[in-house]
Amino acid sequence: MWEASRSRHSQPETSGRGELKSTAAYDPAQNREGSGMKFCASGGAATLLGLLLFGTLAAAQSPKKDDYLANIELCNGTGRMPLAARIDGCTALIESGQGKAALAIAYNNRGNAHAANGDFDQAIPDFDQSIKLDPTSAKAFNNRGAAYLKKAKYDLAIKSFDQAIKLNPNYGRAFANRAGVYLKKHEYDRAARDYDEAIRLEPNLEAAWSGRCWTRAILGSLQAALEDCNKVLQSLPNDAATHDSRGLIHLKMGRADAAINDFSSALRLDPKLASALYGRGLARLKSGDKTGGDADISAARTIQAGIDDDFTRYGVRNGN
Repeated sequence: MWEASRSRHSQPETSGRGELKSTAAYDPAQNREGSGMKFCASGGAATLLGLLLFGTLAAAQSPKKDDYLANIELCNGTGRMPLAARIDGCTALIESGQGKAALAIAYNNRGNAHAANGDFDQAIPDFDQSIKLDPTSAKAFNNRGAAYLKKAKYDLAIKSFDQAIKLNPNYGRAFANRAGVYLKKHEYDRAARDYDEAIRLEPNLEAAWSGRCWTRAILGSLQAALEDCNKVLQSLPNDAATHDSRGLIHLKMGRADAAINDFSSALRLDPKLASALYGRGLARLKSGDKTGGDADISAARTIQAGIDDDFTRYGVRNGN
């Protein structure tokens, strides 16, 4: 469960030699209170901002040209190379004096690499520069919004996602990421609407289905939430967040044993997931296991202060 986001980084698409592509570092954010922030990664390829960069090297010597092409591949993230190598490749391109369009992509891609490395203070200025060079790039606005979300700068995140959506009204990932901010702000109805739109635009976006499952569980649309979670777990059976969400649904439905099973599955995948520990503790108490329930709840409180208030907001109270 969330409101501190869980995120996975999407893998950048590979590029042809000499062709610089804008990578999308962030796919949809699911955000829940109290658990570790994590963006949802997927293998979704970024939209090609096709750019052939041979112009300035048409007459260059072969070794220099080969280095240049190698930097393009590094900056594109070809072959899932180390983040430091991606950053170095983008930096070399930035310093080589490209045109504005190429520079915008290089800054965006370097920002993505910094963000994937957890260095959001470096990522945000790169996204700023990319936007300055190409203010029509929905992807750069989306990526900056995701970085702001990781920095807990929610209003700035929403402004960036709003602009991404204004530039590309069919950008499902931006809707899903904005939904994650609304979850952080406890604006669950708005989050649900954004997840609905993300799913309409990108029906195969599992993270949006999982986020909507969690949001519907909080709002009390339990059967619809259960259907969303079941759909995700068919394709992502080892997704801790979705097992956690389904555990909450079962808990609110009064199905203690099923809740314990799902929370335990989440904990096998993420042993320090406080929401799953707390939820399992409540389910164990309901099933008569006071010792086990108290132990789980105590462990959850140690990991995350304020988790009792979170579950009260979710519509579940500790009877102890």
